[in-house]
Amino acid sequence: MSELTRIAAPDGVAAAAQYSHVVMGTGRFVAIAGQLALDEQGRPVGEGDPAAQARRVFENLRRCLAAAGATFDDVVKLTYFVTDMAHMPAIRAARAEYIPDDRLPAASAVRVAGLVRPEFLLEVEAFAVVAE
Repeated sequence: MSELTRIAAPDGVAAAAQYSHVVMGTGRFVAIAGQLALDEQGRPVGEGDPAAQARRVFENLRRCLAAAGATFDDVVKLTYFVTDMAHMPAIRAARAEYIPDDRLPAASAVRVAGLVRPEFLLEVEAFAVVAE
């Protein structure tokens, strides 16, 4: 695990409740492509259900991080692409199963008109820094 420093509220910046404004560390950089709610065979999971899709996306992220020798403790940035901002509570709930509130990475949420296929409601990408 890398040694990361999280700054929730830099001077002059309002504190964020659901992410850290700044996360920094030294080590090996890992980029995880945007993950969709697909099972091991590439079949969609949770069509029409943002909570089920979010849980699968975070599990896919966990597996990708593990393949790189990383964990969610190493994640410095998450980017959420969502078709409806109303899905964010379900995404936050799924995230809470993997990342405790005191280890929140930097984050961005972007509303998009659509994703690669219409049944997908969200996609999440991650960046991590792993100690060498």
